[in-house]
Amino acid sequence: MFRIINNYFSKKRLKDQNYSYLFDKPHEDEYVCFDCETTGLDPKKDDIISIGAVIIKNNVVISSKKFVRFVKPKTKLQADAIKIHHIRECDLEDADDINNVIEEFIDYIGNRTLVGYFLEFDISMVNKYLKPKIGIKLPNKALEVSEIYYDYKIEKIPQANIDLRFDTIMEDLDIPVMGKHDAYNDALMTSLIFIKLKNLPKVKIK
Repeated sequence: MFRIINNYFSKKRLKDQNYSYLFDKPHEDEYVCFDCETTGLDPKKDDIISIGAVIIKNNVVISSKKFVRFVKPKTKLQADAIKIHHIRECDLEDADDINNVIEEFIDYIGNRTLVGYFLEFDISMVNKYLKPKIGIKLPNKALEVSEIYYDYKIEKIPQANIDLRFDTIMEDLDIPVMGKHDAYNDALMTSLIFIKLKNLPKVKIK
């Protein structure tokens, strides 16, 4: 209910009516799973350096329609971030401008429901650039796979201490690791987590 009310007012604040499709009824059983790599972990001061995304339709990852973009940041890459994604400033010299990438990304996701791991952070990073551009934050419904996994495990083992680390979830659900941890591979692996959970008995996607 809160999202419906919030979207009602967001639609009124929309600067560019070309993006009014974001408020259309979502595609049934279609999702976009995405992940961002960034210069650091503070959405207020750090920048996106890459976005990877895949479309899920009828329990199938549409790999032919993947989204992979690299962005030249305005802020300096933090050493801790480089240790995670192994992307250096020299790797981004020919990368695109964030304004172009955000436009392409919004067109890509459309009104589909968003899926991710630590999704709140990724959405915050996208909103950092989107709101100044069109006046609103992403209105799309969002599903956090760690929350779905937690609900699934706690139903089976009440009062258990649930390990929500990404690699632990992957191992528990018997999902293979898809190469190195980058935005696209993380989006792909997260989509497989989502599909696996979505089709387990008693799991309800709210």
